[in-house]
Amino acid sequence: MQETPTQYTRRILGYQKGKRPFTVLARTPRTISRLIAGAPRRAITAPPGPGRWSVAEIIAHLADTELVIGFRMRLVLGSNGTRIQSFDQDVWATNFRYDRQDVQESLEAFRAQREHNLRLLRLLPAAMWNYYGMHDERGKETITRMTQMSAGHDLNHLQQIRRILTLPHDRKA
Repeated sequence: MQETPTQYTRRILGYQKGKRPFTVLARTPRTISRLIAGAPRRAITAPPGPGRWSVAEIIAHLADTELVIGFRMRLVLGSNGTRIQSFDQDVWATNFRYDRQDVQESLEAFRAQREHNLRLLRLLPAAMWNYYGMHDERGKETITRMTQMSAGHDLNHLQQIRRILTLPHDRKA
C-alpha cells in the first residue's frame, strides 16, 4: 500500500524527532562512508529483495535527492511562496540507472552537495528559515521543514543501509 503525503511526512519527521536536524545532515555522509568501508562488493550492490534498492542505489538516490533539496531551497529563498515540484524516485532510479552507479562516485556527489547546502543554511538570517514553497504533494514547506524532512530522510535511509549490510551476502562476488 502506497503512503499518502501526510503519512510520508509523519513517518519521515518521526525519524528525526528529538534529534538536531543540522547535526544529522552534517554527519550522514561520514556515517555512510564508515558503514560501507570494508563491506563486500556484493553487500553493497545486491538488492535485499525484489523491487528493493541496494545500498549503492540508496546512495545514488541520496545524491540526487540532495541536488533536488538544494535546488528547492534556492528556489524558495529566491522567491518566497514558489511552487515546489515533486518527482518520482522510482522513475529516477530506473531512468538514471542507479543499479549501475559507482557507489564511491555517488557518495562523493552526495557529500559535496550536502556540504554546499549546509554552507548555505549556515549563512541564512533567522527570518529566512520561515521562507516557504508550496510542494505539489505536501503543501507548504518552510526551509526549516525542508531541513527536518531531509534529516528524517537521511535517518530512514541510514536505517535501511544498516539493515541491508547485516544480511548474509555471498563473499565471492
